[in-house]
Amino acid sequence: MKPETIRAADGAQLACRVFEAAGPPHASVVIAAAMGVTQDYYAPFAQWLAGAGWRVTTFDYRGSGQSAPRGRSLRGFRADLFDWARDYDAVIAHAHAAAPDRPLYLLGHSLGAQLPGLLEHKDKVSGLLCVAAGSGYWRDTAPRVRRGGLYFWYLLVPLVTRLCGYFPGRRLRKIGNLPAGVMLQWRAWCLNPRYSVGAGGEAVRQRYAGARFPVHALSMDDDELMTLRGIRVLMDLYENAPSEVRRVAPQDFGVGRIGHFGAFRREREADLWPCLAQWLSSLASVRPA
Repeated sequence: MKPETIRAADGAQLACRVFEAAGPPHASVVIAAAMGVTQDYYAPFAQWLAGAGWRVTTFDYRGSGQSAPRGRSLRGFRADLFDWARDYDAVIAHAHAAAPDRPLYLLGHSLGAQLPGLLEHKDKVSGLLCVAAGSGYWRDTAPRVRRGGLYFWYLLVPLVTRLCGYFPGRRLRKIGNLPAGVMLQWRAWCLNPRYSVGAGGEAVRQRYAGARFPVHALSMDDDELMTLRGIRVLMDLYENAPSEVRRVAPQDFGVGRIGHFGAFRREREADLWPCLAQWLSSLASVRPA
């Protein structure tokens, strides 16, 4: 593993890690994190995937993990989800430049599979594998999330974000610390039935419509946050991309639980991780639209 720092188009510095294959890689993969999750969480899987012959890049969005301002809080830190898409773009450009003759795939966990519709560098992407990623619209989330949706989005989020100048999720034991602009924009998305496209309007719809790489989504049967309906809504946003939704159940792998976060835990190395690599490889057999 090699840590690197790259710059987004606006000069923001991003912390990345590159996991090199032992020989020439058969493809590159950029792993994009879920909301409030740092790249540390994906390191064991990224290391394993590199051992299977892939060149893997992980990163932290600006304002999170090692891309957060050091020694001070996020109060007043300026970033929104369009900035995070620009961060994603910068990482894709960096990964593509390192292996321009190899396909480049995205593995997006939750939010990491929602943002590719906003990318500028869609032409560099050969496919997207979505893991536990749905639209995020609060009425389409799992029951335990939906029950607290009105309180969370209409009271807690606007109140504490404006009081603190950022969302103090770590203190609240909800999601993690997030820049105010990210949290308030995400709120607008989650309150709209068409999520990012509904909140962003026609310009955002057209950006998603520009994605023509294949998109495969894995829906976890026991996901405590996302529902199958929400996942299908997200697939509909990629209106011109060849898409497929696959249900994944813990019993398929002889395990008790996978859930929203379990696919990347080290316990899944022997059973689910080879399937994730296989599903990434299968994107190569789908012709772009």
